[in-house]
Amino acid sequence: MNLFFKKPKKVALVLGGGAARGLAHIGVIKALEEHNISFDYVVGTSVGSLVGAFYAAGLTSAEMIEYAKTIKTKDIKSGLIPFVPSKTDGIKNVVVNALGNIDITDLKKHYCAVAVDVKSAREVHFVKGNLAEIVAASCAVPGVFFPVEYEDYVLYDGGLSNNLPSNVPKIVFGCDAVIAVDVNSTRGYGTDSTKYIDTIMASIRIMMKSNSLKGYLNSDLIIQPDLKRFKSTKLNNADEMIMEGYNATIFQMEKIKNILNGKNKEKKIKKIKVNKRMV
Repeated sequence: MNLFFKKPKKVALVLGGGAARGLAHIGVIKALEEHNISFDYVVGTSVGSLVGAFYAAGLTSAEMIEYAKTIKTKDIKSGLIPFVPSKTDGIKNVVVNALGNIDITDLKKHYCAVAVDVKSAREVHFVKGNLAEIVAASCAVPGVFFPVEYEDYVLYDGGLSNNLPSNVPKIVFGCDAVIAVDVNSTRGYGTDSTKYIDTIMASIRIMMKSNSLKGYLNSDLIIQPDLKRFKSTKLNNADEMIMEGYNATIFQMEKIKNILNGKNKEKKIKKIKVNKRMV
């Protein structure tokens, strides 16, 4: 009798930031469902933390699609004056209305949301605490939203430090492999304009491109929906963005299954030191 059993492989699903383009994450989940693939470990930044929370709570892609179509931009960003930040109450309401006012530990799957504490300039990995508050913090883009004051933190969007947090599952959950979804893979392009807002937005894109590099280095596979033609600030074309996520996942399905079955070759990944804190 063989008393030696192979330890099940712990594989995480990582959902990156990208604002409205994050609708494509739902298409990814739809494709995974059709192939009976489920992940017990979920990590998200920004909109990835929002969709990741729904997934970790057990919502199906059909339920996510139905709920997403009821949400308008004004439900998320209350302020209509340009360059004046909004409170994050709208984001909190999106979570509470769908899932209730729950704690992260109430979710059905292991879940971690990434945010940045501007007081300490540290990346924070939340594995417990009020879900709505923490998702709102992870989504709080500077200049668009006010920061979220939570416990001893003053929190902004996790994308400031880690827009594709593929290193986090290994740090937090001890995962063996990571499948990541990058809904903003065309980030980093510049601008010919010298207008203030255009140069600011280009600067943010360049910053996001740089901090997403460690996500690519720490992923075993990256799903990249083709979303360049969609604006990250508009919730229009939801069906098309969801379909792009679905198609990109179907294209990679054989590789996804190989990773889940432990057939992917071990990769040597350069270690990147991250200034982080887990709570």
